[in-house]
Amino acid sequence: MSPCCWLALLALVPFALATNPGVKVKLTEKGIEYGKQIGMASLQQKLKTMKVPDLSGTERVAPIGKVKYSLTGITIVNLGLPYSALALVPDTGISLSITNAFISLHGNWKIRYLSFIKDSGSFDLEVNGLTVTDSITIKSDETGRPTVSSVNCVANVGSASIKFHGGASWLYNLFSVYVDKALRSALQKQICPLVADTITDMNPHLKTLNVLAKVDKYAEVEYSMVTSPTISNASIDFSLKGEFYNIGKHQEPPFSPTPFSLPHQVNNMLYIGMSAFTTNSAGFVYNNAGALSLYITDDMIPPSSPIRLNTRTFGAFIPEIAKRFPSMMMKLLVKTVKEPTIFFEPNNVTVQASGSVTAYAIQPNTTLSPLFVLNMEGSVSARLYVTGVKLAGAVTLNKIEMTLETSYVGQFQVRSLDNIFLMVLKVAVIPKVNARLEKGFPLPSIGKMNLVNTQLQVLKDYMLIGTDVQFTG
Repeated sequence: MSPCCWLALLALVPFALATNPGVKVKLTEKGIEYGKQIGMASLQQKLKTMKVPDLSGTERVAPIGKVKYSLTGITIVNLGLPYSALALVPDTGISLSITNAFISLHGNWKIRYLSFIKDSGSFDLEVNGLTVTDSITIKSDETGRPTVSSVNCVANVGSASIKFHGGASWLYNLFSVYVDKALRSALQKQICPLVADTITDMNPHLKTLNVLAKVDKYAEVEYSMVTSPTISNASIDFSLKGEFYNIGKHQEPPFSPTPFSLPHQVNNMLYIGMSAFTTNSAGFVYNNAGALSLYITDDMIPPSSPIRLNTRTFGAFIPEIAKRFPSMMMKLLVKTVKEPTIFFEPNNVTVQASGSVTAYAIQPNTTLSPLFVLNMEGSVSARLYVTGVKLAGAVTLNKIEMTLETSYVGQFQVRSLDNIFLMVLKVAVIPKVNARLEKGFPLPSIGKMNLVNTQLQVLKDYMLIGTDVQFTG
């Protein structure tokens, strides 16, 4: 488990010009508690690396007189952080507090007194009542990604008790009067720099944030922050751009995100609200890229179907086709004429699409002869779900309405072709759409982040993903 990634959830993305977000993210107290557990494990390991310097000197100790002493090979054998807390400071950052921490050390002692008497042995030292307070700030670096740093760290080592193995009882007087303070000071000076190092070690993990995530060869989605995070006593709320762009060409769509608010839910660590603006910006991008078009040929129709894409089938409804293009195969071009529109209503996702269908006869020399062009208004219902750290979906056809735009084979009743085109859409177009939707697109994520216990709700004008988080690797 990566011990650092969790704090990236506290600083998801960099600052940008303020605008309404397409995506909102809420980190709850449950998520902060998970982060604390990981962070404390990392800090504990870091503190165990403290190097306690050898201590030596010459002092007068009753009743012996002048004593030359040295404490060497001091190593940490145990360290505990039993009580720790992270608290949100509204509009400021995060406060860290550690109380009643303890350190167990082992080392060797050596003394010389009365000019010729030497003695030595080992000792065990218990340091108790260690406290640390610190503040964690979140800023944006020059690349537009977040960085965290430690400010106002204060450490205090409470008390120390020692047990000498071997030696006389007056050794304890030597320790309590001369060594105790120096030893605690040596430890105390190292704690805050190590706390700062632990926090700084998070920054390489923050750089894995997918501020601009590639979706496929056509699109990428941007999750940059549009305002500073809103920090309350109970959660941190982030406003992310949440907008799709054509790769290498960031063109704004002819519509803007509208304000929305996340409901007060606290059962999960993280809540991601994605507005209809984000999904509609995807439609705008794919339509601009020409990706919402599909040629349909007869080999895409199930062999068992009595309806074939040939002039014989269509000639039964439009005699001029059979007359002018006998015994020829056909090809259909289905494409959108503008970006589809996605509507979020409670427990319901609907996509409205405007398109066209152009029918061609395939000549023996493979030349395409246009037969007619239909305008098509269609509606599908969508089912959305989370897979891994992606949002995926599937659609089912609701209805289509077609009108004649152009005919090269005379006038005909478009309604007579309804069943044919319903079948073509269901067996050829919808499966292709679902195959693409099944691949999904990335959600905001950091490093090797996994989403668990995930639930998705569709609400008015946005969908809400509630999830817990685990980091691996």
